[in-house]
Amino acid sequence: MLAKLTAKNQLTLPKAAISAVDAAEYFDVTAEDGRIVLTPVRVNRAGAVRAKLAELGLSETDVADAVSWVRSGVRPGE
Repeated sequence: MLAKLTAKNQLTLPKAAISAVDAAEYFDVTAEDGRIVLTPVRVNRAGAVRAKLAELGLSETDVADAVSWVRSGVRPGE
């Protein structure tokens, strides 16, 4: 199977190659012994959200309170 590298460093992978691995939107890319190796990965976005909340110092209670406030329909100044 061949894949052509474009001027913008993009590759279109052959359907047969993608069909042979688990469905993935993202791939880990490594270079090993002059080869480019693509490994399908699943991005855990929930983990990234939890890390950002921790970075901001927000607790689960803060998030629950914010969701309750938004669902209440009360707007600032009302």
